[in-house]
Parts: sequence; structure tokens; C-alpha cells
Amino acid sequence: MKMLRVRASQRLTSLLPYLFVDLDRKKTEVAGRSVDLTDLGVGDPDMPTPDYIIQAFKEAVIDPMNHT
Repeated sequence: MKMLRVRASQRLTSLLPYLFVDLDRKKTEVAGRSVDLTDLGVGDPDMPTPDYIIQAFKEAVIDPMNHT
């Protein structure tokens, strides 16, 4: 039986790495430093986000300490 060699097309090889693979790696790295991390990346909500969560998120986003 003859084995065929398959090469990926240039179009395929020119694609950027899948974003969520890198994000998962970074989340694992941060979790290893005992940092409290909330993953907001993927979800399928079935109800609106409660106002107290939205308010806490707004406060956290504008805090310069969260931008390092």
C-alpha cells in the first residue's frame, strides 16, 4: 500500500493561531499564580445579567489596578 503525502494549502498555513487556545494557556498561567480569575469568554446566557453584576463589572473595568 502506497502512502500519500498531504500538504496543507498556503491559505490554511497562513491562518492565525486559534485565539481561544492562547487564551486558555494564559488563563492556566494566571490561575497558577493564585489569581482570582473570572472567565467571561464563552457563554450562552438564557436571562439578562443582574444589575449588581453589571455595576461590579463597570467598577472593575475602570480600576487602573486591573489593567496590569
